[in-house]
Amino acid sequence: MSPNWRKALYLFGGSLGVLGIVFVALRLHSYVEELDFSQFTPRVWSLIFFLSVVYGAANLFLAVAWRKLLLYFDSQISVAQAIRLFGLSQLAKYVPGNIVHLAGRQALGMAIGLLPKPLAKSVLWELGGLLVAGALFTPIVAPLVFELVSAWLSLTVFTAALLCAWFVVRRLFTTTVSNALLDQCSFLAISGVIFVILLELVSPQSYSVSLFPALCGAYVIAWLAGFVIPGAPAGVGVREFVLLFLLKDLVSEADLLLAVVLGRAITVLGDLIFFLTTLVIKKR
Repeated sequence: MSPNWRKALYLFGGSLGVLGIVFVALRLHSYVEELDFSQFTPRVWSLIFFLSVVYGAANLFLAVAWRKLLLYFDSQISVAQAIRLFGLSQLAKYVPGNIVHLAGRQALGMAIGLLPKPLAKSVLWELGGLLVAGALFTPIVAPLVFELVSAWLSLTVFTAALLCAWFVVRRLFTTTVSNALLDQCSFLAISGVIFVILLELVSPQSYSVSLFPALCGAYVIAWLAGFVIPGAPAGVGVREFVLLFLLKDLVSEADLLLAVVLGRAITVLGDLIFFLTTLVIKKR
């Protein structure tokens, strides 16, 4: 590929990331209008910023998982390069269409010399891995639907399912692919934990520790629904509906929606922090 083509691809991929910034700003502005800032103390603001940083850092799991899939398809890329390309394109997921960030990553990858076919395969496998990772959290929401299922039983089944999935993927493919699945599960688990913390923050009641895994799982299942069901960018609307269904007997609608709005603001801010951080990573 000629240098001019590589430069054009890099500019195209980068421009999609910049376009993502515009939509992130619009999204954050809409969240600002939905929140009552008078109830937020400096402690709450500090926690929100901290959780945003945590979420931004959790994106490293997704970037590393994507790199492992690239390696599986014999595309050599350093950790720093993978993180940079993933971060630069990630904000474009907020652009209507839900696939713009993938197109941006494809262009950026080709601009540094990666072959288009392995790149496309890695993205498809990444999406498939996220579907599997999200589905693995299904057992831990069982206590929210079936009263006879204990939290510890559901957590045990989840752990067993996770281990079985790791061994099956390792047997069918390689350890690299199975470890990529674990990275994706780690990202989803961190996202769920952030949601549980927000529920504790906004709700006047305190939840039993034994319920925390189920609450975490509810968020992941809601995320999965938003991931697979066509709708607004980043799953807006779908996830809220699923959470209201799963948590209707535990959390008031007002508290749940406040936690959801805060959660969305944190994810958007976290993605922005991750994007800005990747800007300082040198091209290597």
